[in-house]
Amino acid sequence: MARYTGPVCRLCRRLGDKLYLKGDKCYSPKCPFERRPFAPGQRSARRRKVSDRGLQLREKQRARAIYGVLERQFRRYYAEAVRRPGVSGDNLLRLLEMRLDNLLYRLGFADSRAQGRQVVLHEHITVNGRKAHTPSHVLKVGDVIGWTSQGQSSKYFQIVKEQLASKSPPSWLSVEEEKMIGRVLMQPEIEEIGAKFSSATVVEYYSR
Repeated sequence: MARYTGPVCRLCRRLGDKLYLKGDKCYSPKCPFERRPFAPGQRSARRRKVSDRGLQLREKQRARAIYGVLERQFRRYYAEAVRRPGVSGDNLLRLLEMRLDNLLYRLGFADSRAQGRQVVLHEHITVNGRKAHTPSHVLKVGDVIGWTSQGQSSKYFQIVKEQLASKSPPSWLSVEEEKMIGRVLMQPEIEEIGAKFSSATVVEYYSR
């Protein structure tokens, strides 16, 4: 499975915004963006004017970085969003939010989407009682996320269970803390997602 393997903190600096890709580290003084809040590479005194196309590209790159999606897969999400009825930008955002790795992050089972991806690849997670193997799996309303026996016996499971009480999932998800089970109750509301990018601008980028 293809994924970005470079330094993720460099993405935040390149895009000029803290994207919270490293979990707790992003909230600590060790965050590279806090220490060096400028683009990586050699700095120039001259400020370049960014074109409209450049701004659209930046929004698309920001969306990809936040959800950890490469270009080919992101194009497929866009094509599916356009195919579905409704606003294409909202459809795209909902598709990204319903990815399994993102849902683990939203439920509090992972500190970041990257960690959610790793938990799935370690075969700790089940979807509707079956072992999950694909972090990019898009779930539906009514799906149930649980833990495999291997996952429940891990130290990570115990850490998550101890910290879960301090976390609150969004209203479109529910968590049974005793059983460590998460459920998808409904499609997420766009306002509640709190996206750090403009989905409409991403649609404009691909529409040209």
